[in-house]
Amino acid sequence: MAKTKLILKIVALSLVGVLLVVNLTVSALTLYKQSEVNYAFHKFLGNTEDPAQEDDVIIGDNYIIKSTLPISDAYHTGDLSQLDSAGKETLDMAQTVLESIIKDDMSIYEKELAVYRYMIKDLTSTKGMLTVVNTGNSEYYTPHDVLKNHSAICVGYATTFRLFMQMLDIECMVVHSRDLSHSWNLVRLDDDNWYHTDCYMDAGSNTYMNFNMDDQAAMQGHAWNRDFFPAAMGEKYNYMFAICEELNDVYDVPKWVMEAVKNKKDAISCTFKTPITEENENLVRYMAQAVGEQLETNDKLVSQYQWLQNPDGQFVLCYYFQRTAADEVELDEKTRNKVNRKIYETFDKYKFYNSVG
Repeated sequence: MAKTKLILKIVALSLVGVLLVVNLTVSALTLYKQSEVNYAFHKFLGNTEDPAQEDDVIIGDNYIIKSTLPISDAYHTGDLSQLDSAGKETLDMAQTVLESIIKDDMSIYEKELAVYRYMIKDLTSTKGMLTVVNTGNSEYYTPHDVLKNHSAICVGYATTFRLFMQMLDIECMVVHSRDLSHSWNLVRLDDDNWYHTDCYMDAGSNTYMNFNMDDQAAMQGHAWNRDFFPAAMGEKYNYMFAICEELNDVYDVPKWVMEAVKNKKDAISCTFKTPITEENENLVRYMAQAVGEQLETNDKLVSQYQWLQNPDGQFVLCYYFQRTAADEVELDEKTRNKVNRKIYETFDKYKFYNSVG
């Protein structure tokens, strides 16, 4: 029995290793599934479960979530005596950023949104691995080096976002996944509600998919210790609710989507005057998929949609666009035809491929 369990542990560790070395940029849903699998393996192996605390937690076996209070406290008091040289430089860089993006007449939500936009547009995500396995860029997990190098892994995004929020007197926490492979933020806004914001997952996309989520929305791509971290029940400041339009019926969806593409929008949302039923929801889904296929084929535009429910109980259709950045590879016609022929021959040989999915 002991030998059998030892073999199972070796197999489990091997599978975890496979999950940790795959070099892919994956979706939030994939991250959630991976997190759940990793958590199950660690639990099976008898490893210590995630600690019920915010700081001094090790993510990906390499990166420590460190408190940012000394820096934000120094910002508010003006007393820099407790900061080392790196802390003073961090404060100076962070203050410079805030001076460039924050205006005095902004609301708390507008300040948070300004920081979020800075984080996802001006910082480059180091996505060698979503589970933050050491890729040789360990310097990218502290606010100092994130702001200095303009690059970050998830821990860097989360701790830097929290530092900005603390400097703006907005309550904020760093959350970690149950398998200690990912981190993001919880932020408390002026409606006295908490919201999940994951800048890392939205970096470079400008889709707002992971901005100001409630628990239900966050659970689609995240798994965390819900007994320790506060419940996120906020809906008022979900970005997709704030930009929501109203369409007459589901047949307006194709034109609505194409107008958004024409105007280079990254995210859109709508409700309908005609109530959503099972029948017309299926119709919307079909049209959304058909329009998405056309966009990807003709415009190199990847689209994704989801349903949310707003505070009034209405179903909100959300659409997100991601423009592909892949460059065209130039080949002469003879070589291109040879490559295509080899691909077709190989796919034809392996008949099982046609039956997959």
